[in-house]
Amino acid sequence: MTPSYFAFSSAFFLGLAGLAFHRTHLLSALLCLEGMMLSLYVALSLWTLQLGTLMFSSAPMILLAFSACEASAGLSLLVATSRTHGTDNLQNLNLLQC
Repeated sequence: MTPSYFAFSSAFFLGLAGLAFHRTHLLSALLCLEGMMLSLYVALSLWTLQLGTLMFSSAPMILLAFSACEASAGLSLLVATSRTHGTDNLQNLNLLQC
């Protein structure tokens, strides 16, 4: 495994570990998701450069577009929950109450 692949895979797994273990606030969970998507974007960009074909050249831009959509949906959920519940603590939220 090259050092660049190790760096991107460790960044992805650190974001995954942060998402799994530090779920106190919704904003911290969204930041961990964005870190995971950023590491996937850079790894996919380097993979398409090393591959040398034009077949997968649009894949990083599609991933970046999905990441932007995910971020906007997450921020809208953050605003909605902070307006209705007064906080963004994930322990205080119960999805069954609506």
